[in-house]
Amino acid sequence: MSAPSTSAAPSAHPSPEGHPQRWLILGVICLAQLTVVLDNTVLNVAIPSLTREMDAATADIQWMINAYSLVQSGLLLSAGSAADRYGRKKMLTAGLALFGIGSLGAGLAETSGQLIAARAGMGIGGALLITTTLAVAMQIFAPAEQPKAIGIWAAVNSLGFAAGPLIGGFMLNHFWWGAIFLVNLPVVALGLVAVVTLVPESRSPRGDRPDLLGALLSTIGMSSLVFAIISGPSHGWTSGRVLVSAAVAVLVLALFAHWESRIPYPMLDPHFFRDRRFTGAVSGAVLVTFGMGGALFLLTQHLQFVLGYGPLEAGLRTAPLALTVVALNFTGVAAKWMARLGGPLSILLGMTLMSGGLVSVATTASGGYAGTLLGLLLIGTGTAIAGPAMAHAIMSSIPPAKAGVGAGINGTLAEFGTGLGVAVLGAVLSSRFAAVSLPVALAAAHTAAERKRVVDAFSSGLETSQLVGAAAVFLGGVVAAGLLRRAEKKDAEAVGAS
Repeated sequence: MSAPSTSAAPSAHPSPEGHPQRWLILGVICLAQLTVVLDNTVLNVAIPSLTREMDAATADIQWMINAYSLVQSGLLLSAGSAADRYGRKKMLTAGLALFGIGSLGAGLAETSGQLIAARAGMGIGGALLITTTLAVAMQIFAPAEQPKAIGIWAAVNSLGFAAGPLIGGFMLNHFWWGAIFLVNLPVVALGLVAVVTLVPESRSPRGDRPDLLGALLSTIGMSSLVFAIISGPSHGWTSGRVLVSAAVAVLVLALFAHWESRIPYPMLDPHFFRDRRFTGAVSGAVLVTFGMGGALFLLTQHLQFVLGYGPLEAGLRTAPLALTVVALNFTGVAAKWMARLGGPLSILLGMTLMSGGLVSVATTASGGYAGTLLGLLLIGTGTAIAGPAMAHAIMSSIPPAKAGVGAGINGTLAEFGTGLGVAVLGAVLSSRFAAVSLPVALAAAHTAAERKRVVDAFSSGLETSQLVGAAAVFLGGVVAAGLLRRAEKKDAEAVGAS
């Protein structure tokens, strides 16, 4: 007998029609999500100002950027589990409050240490927001509307990716660097009022005991893994820092998996991995974020170092990718394609388009921006189709009572895949381009012919790296589509047998 829907134990299942104010609530949670995404990108624009005004060393700048992502990625699973147990509305409210407090501290920071601490606090709020926004969307929409809702949620991520550098550049042209953090405060205040007023409470009706050891192990393990990935490019993959943190990650995550398989109330149920829909979506998500994250990181270098665009110009020239995602998802076109094709074919088509776009960027970039633009449009179209289908496959393969954990898994995969892609494809570039960096190599070149050879070598390395990324994305589409298709056939056979 299911638990009644009361204030003490709100239902974990969406109603057949969805919440009457679901689209307004989606707007509220997307606004909260947008603040998190913007903060991931806007700080990069402020690095020169921070270096100058705070007299920050390179290590300080790296920690200003990494403290946020390190804390956030380490806490995603724990944050999702807390939302399922204690209430997604409560955790969404707490996430907004912590993010606002961290933003205030960052904006008023006077030293590098204060800014790093504030960014870590923002990472805690960001982990709660990423998991609860997607989990709430799954609760307030009926299954038929969930793909469109997830598409809009995903489009907001792309909008933040495109708008972050532009907003950061505008703020720095008119205000001091702290304004890029203080601008979050009115958004957070509006979000808090709207969440308290509009968002319904929901949580798991089972009331399982909190898995405190599992939360601790997952946080330590994921933080160590992300730290190893972040440290590899700058300190060397065989350095003591990287090897020790990677060893800690492997050991602790193995202990986490063992613990979760033994307890009756696991934070991450190992049985999820027996579901082909879940494993297919997880495999595809890792490969697509690996290929896309790494390739887009390399694209920004190509636009600036090879084609000679400034940071703001490079940001504007990558905007067509995000704007394509926004247009196709906000209009519902991508959701209609998904409904017509089904999940497996949508993922295969989308990731094939993304792979083709990466090939176009890699093989035509030396000829100017036209080939890059075509590639960005293909990548944007593929992302709009495959991204929501992948997220929906993950979320729909997990019981509604575990929606927060599902959102945590989705966010963790994105963080892990992107970080790994940047590290591995960057290593491929380094193996092909032996110099310390392109600017250093150009400074050492004494003639125009030597400079041309340096740029050509760098371009060749970029092309190889992006082609590796394209292969990973295409492989992810094939693997995910195949496993999801087999799961659908198995489900159909079970229904037919019954």
